[in-house]
Amino acid sequence: MSSKANDLSDRLYGFALKIVMLVRRLPKELAAYEIGRQIVRSGTSIAANYEEAKGAFSKDDFIYKINTSFKEARETNMWLKLLRDSGIMKKEEVDDMIRESEEIRNILGKSVQTAKRNSV
Repeated sequence: MSSKANDLSDRLYGFALKIVMLVRRLPKELAAYEIGRQIVRSGTSIAANYEEAKGAFSKDDFIYKINTSFKEARETNMWLKLLRDSGIMKKEEVDDMIRESEEIRNILGKSVQTAKRNSV
């Protein structure tokens, strides 16, 4: 396995951990609870699906898992923006996570494109 893949694995795990820590700080209200449930699911799933992709049995399986990570990153980005824009969290509390989710989304999107191109 390449060092690049390990670096990304570490980054995605770190992001998942930050998501868990962020959700633990959410106010105890219904909207925050529901968004928190969604963001924990999608934000931690990015790393989990990437780890599954690294152990894929075929190119198609690899592409499927990387694409799932990419879609979960897109979803997580939306939930983070909703936390900010709804006023549940302050801009300064969540903007770094939004930037990180956008970077991760872009990396995974490029990985999907490269994997599809290389499978032809």
